[in-house]
Amino acid sequence: MDLTPYRNFMIELAEQSGDFIRPLFANPAVAVETKSDASPVTEADRGAEQMMRERITKKFPTHGVIGEEFGPERADAEFVWVLDPIDGTKSFITGVPLFGTLIALLKDGQPVLGAIHQPILRELMIGDGATTTLNGRPVKCRATTRIEDATVLTSDTLNLAKYQNGPACDRLVSRAKLYRTWADCYGYLLVASGRADVSLDPIMNPWDIAALVPVIRGAGGVITDWKGGAAYPAESTIACATPELHATVVTELNS
Repeated sequence: MDLTPYRNFMIELAEQSGDFIRPLFANPAVAVETKSDASPVTEADRGAEQMMRERITKKFPTHGVIGEEFGPERADAEFVWVLDPIDGTKSFITGVPLFGTLIALLKDGQPVLGAIHQPILRELMIGDGATTTLNGRPVKCRATTRIEDATVLTSDTLNLAKYQNGPACDRLVSRAKLYRTWADCYGYLLVASGRADVSLDPIMNPWDIAALVPVIRGAGGVITDWKGGAAYPAESTIACATPELHATVVTELNS
């Protein structure tokens, strides 16, 4: 299947949503609301998703859309776009540029194309499961095979014990060379571009995961759920630079 038309449109969506989001970043006039699940949301989240939805419906009227802020439309279509307008809203509202926009295209329920866009740093990563590029340049995961040599990232350290096996997580990260919270979608961008080795999220939603799958695989990495099962659909995510490292991480986290 030729993904070129969809890739070009995905780039347009990323650029246009970035133009919408950029003026609202670190803007004290932007109000922050709390959703029913206690997560924050702003006009940047809602406005960017609404804009992308309108563009998708106009360009591909038979395609479906699943988004964090406005739910599913035609979710059983052959092609479905999955949108997270701001993945990492807590970073966004505190003026930290470790958030991003996630855009994925599903075919028959599986992600075939994904984008991670950081509009402040102007980094756009696109993967199709076979290749991954960062601002048009091919990138690859590092060749790290030992956890002792690895940089490990997670979005929220408290979530490791809240949603998974806390002691097992502690054992794993204590073995890592470096352990940081440069995560949400940006952590996966770092893994796919060879700047980190492991990104962990013990709790995830479809719009958090879909774009990550073709990005990590296209860069030569391994992505699964917490148990080492299917990456999508799933409720958790482990992404690693190499199969050897992934095997160690899955074994340790589930011990």
